[in-house]
Amino acid sequence: MKLKVESEKIIKAVKKLDGIELVLENADDVKEALDLILRKTGLFKGDDYGKIRDVKVTSFQKYETSAVDYKMIILLEFLFVEDASLDNKVHVIKELQEFFAKV
Repeated sequence: MKLKVESEKIIKAVKKLDGIELVLENADDVKEALDLILRKTGLFKGDDYGKIRDVKVTSFQKYETSAVDYKMIILLEFLFVEDASLDNKVHVIKELQEFFAKV
């Protein structure tokens, strides 16, 4: 399952939680930022989160009105263990999505 997040949401979350403003240039930067967010919020402490095997990060640019007006979109792909139910997967995605909606 995948979750789409604007890079600005991730930057704002880290700024709010740790007081630093990150620059996200690549997937490694995003993974570090995600680790910071999850460490501070404790979102990944429930049983559902134990079923995550890995998070794959990719990014792309979404052009709003011109080639110079764009947003970086981060695609977080959650790879779950084989016995994870659909409900487990939905719960993880929904909680993280709600967190980013509040930022």
